[in-house]
Amino acid sequence: MIYIEAPNNIKTKNLDRTSIFLAGGITGCPDWQTQVREELQSLPIMLFNPRRENFPIDDPDAAEEQIRWEYRYLCLANGVLFWFPRETLCPITLYELGTLSAGPKCIFVGVHPDYARRQDIEIQTQIRRPDVRIVYSLEGLLDQVRARVDTIDRARAF
Repeated sequence: MIYIEAPNNIKTKNLDRTSIFLAGGITGCPDWQTQVREELQSLPIMLFNPRRENFPIDDPDAAEEQIRWEYRYLCLANGVLFWFPRETLCPITLYELGTLSAGPKCIFVGVHPDYARRQDIEIQTQIRRPDVRIVYSLEGLLDQVRARVDTIDRARAF
């Protein structure tokens, strides 16, 4: 695995491998991204993680840098793993799911059973992307990625 954490960047020569962006809660929820990284480390993928180990909250330019980084890597990724934890509504992640549901990019969607907007995600995903099977645990989401990692279409772009 090649692991890229915001705000770091990749060299373009590495873009020939399957890549997955981790979309989901960052603020006010557990660090689920570390578990995903550990569980998928043996796969031949690139993992883009927007959750920084140390976000410079006092730097007024940090938010714009973060948003631009996330947009760039959402576009570059062949697949996007969405995790909606129960602790937060994840408004930006909802926006990203809505945007990507309108296109052909490979998406994996996981929702904690107690997530407040669970029904919205279920209905919208069913309407827009009936090919996507929502799961209700992080483990189920990881199983989906493992099962499909070799079939993620590298040509699909955002």
